[in-house]
Amino acid sequence: MRLSPFLALFRPALPLILGLSLGCSLSLLMVSWTQGDTDDSCQNELGKGRFFLGKRDAQGGARDGAGGEDFQPRIVPYHKDPNKPHKKVLRTRYIHTELGIRERLLVGVLTSRATLNTLAVAVNRTVAHHFHRTFFFTGLRSPKVPHGMSVVAHGDDRPVWLMYETIRHLHQHYGSDYDWFLLAQDDTYMQAERLSELVGHLSAGQDLYMGRAEEFIGGEEKARYCHGGYGYLLSRSLLARLQPHLDTCRNDILSVRPDEWLGRCIIDFLGLSCVEVHQEMKYRYFELGKNADPEREDSAQFKSAFTVHPVSEPNLMYRLHKRFSHIELEWTYQHIQQLQMQITNLSDLTPEGKAGVTWPVGINPPFKPKTRFEVINWDYFTEDHIYFCVDGAPKCEMRGADRADVNAVLEIAVERLNERYQPQLRFLKRRLLNGYRRFDATRGMEYILDLALEALTQKGHSQVIAKRVNLLRPLSAVEIIPMPYVTEATRVQVILPVTVQDQDFVGNFLDMRQFHRRLAPSGPTPLADRFASVSQEKAKRLEPNGE
Repeated sequence: MRLSPFLALFRPALPLILGLSLGCSLSLLMVSWTQGDTDDSCQNELGKGRFFLGKRDAQGGARDGAGGEDFQPRIVPYHKDPNKPHKKVLRTRYIHTELGIRERLLVGVLTSRATLNTLAVAVNRTVAHHFHRTFFFTGLRSPKVPHGMSVVAHGDDRPVWLMYETIRHLHQHYGSDYDWFLLAQDDTYMQAERLSELVGHLSAGQDLYMGRAEEFIGGEEKARYCHGGYGYLLSRSLLARLQPHLDTCRNDILSVRPDEWLGRCIIDFLGLSCVEVHQEMKYRYFELGKNADPEREDSAQFKSAFTVHPVSEPNLMYRLHKRFSHIELEWTYQHIQQLQMQITNLSDLTPEGKAGVTWPVGINPPFKPKTRFEVINWDYFTEDHIYFCVDGAPKCEMRGADRADVNAVLEIAVERLNERYQPQLRFLKRRLLNGYRRFDATRGMEYILDLALEALTQKGHSQVIAKRVNLLRPLSAVEIIPMPYVTEATRVQVILPVTVQDQDFVGNFLDMRQFHRRLAPSGPTPLADRFASVSQEKAKRLEPNGE
């Protein structure tokens, strides 16, 4: 009688309890059956330290597709000799040296003694600074070598010999430092950014001979060589394979053209022909006509070219560079507008919506201070004075870089207003009413300008109005620049002669030195101490007559 209320309480849960019990029982039975059917041979072999690939046969051996090979781990013990002195491990200066990371592109320009100071200089001034390294190879060196150019003279002006020595020099000195080598003539204009982008999309681990494909004289063979006037790319692996055959090519292959000689050598010994398209990347070039005007060239082939040939004079090289710079600038502005439109369209999908789009579009938002001590102050200025000075004075004259900066900002502000409101209105600057600027490390220099403008209509009416303009001079992208290893132990001594006319400047320098010395956490540097002591001693010895 006492169990009836207890059973009545658990009666609703009785099916659940029976189901769990039955499930656990069946699971235990399945586990016992599975373990009973397994073979302990694998465990025995693993316990012995052996593991075989493939299925076992009746004799217990191992058989696989490779012929029944077995693999056993071999443990090599390391015993440190206590009598041997500890050897310090020398690490490389740069991480890319230790990891074997190479630079992408090295450019070699084939020139001559007659054109070294003309066309070669034009190539160096237009595109050489856009490449990592650029060398100019010539047979005979001119008496006066142009400043700022890496010139390599081989001692022989024969074209084929120059090509032979150039290939050998590149492999011997830079074969393990670069992935790609671009060879071109000094009458070739090269678009550096596009060539760098091309090699960035190509795989450096394969043999490649890429350029403008030309038929050999006679046109009987299907193989092609790369025309030297439009430049051609050689991969590092191809250069390494070609090196042992250079002497044979020099002795056996007869050719007047160096590019044809190189193409014949690559085809005969490596079996590679010049290609214009590889991995869906095309080597684009443009043949410049006689008396052509770069400003009037508007074809798609010209605008997308990597190289242009022939360039007959240095002036034409500079005009080509100006034209391609304008083309790149137009493409950059179009790309910026496309990215801004994409950012604006995608902002609808964000939680903040259109309100979350910053101005200018694509630039980091302004810095938001968390405390009052982090607030970035605005500096007030006019066209003639600035009300924030380095020496702590409340007002100082606008001059130097500050004046050039303000004048440039005013011109850009009026120019942007005219671009926006023309042809209905045209603005002329009267004066700057108020100016504010601040430097935000997250985005750049911000300006707020209150301008007094004269607005001119199409009918000739004019009126002076006040308009506020916001401008931003954004910071460029952050770039990591490798710097050599420098220690603070290096001492530099500077001796500066001072005359009686420079006494005021010496005093200002010493005052600024004392100011920076108070700011520095570790005191002045040896350079500053040495320079200050020399300046003080020189100033004491100054006589009124300036001797």
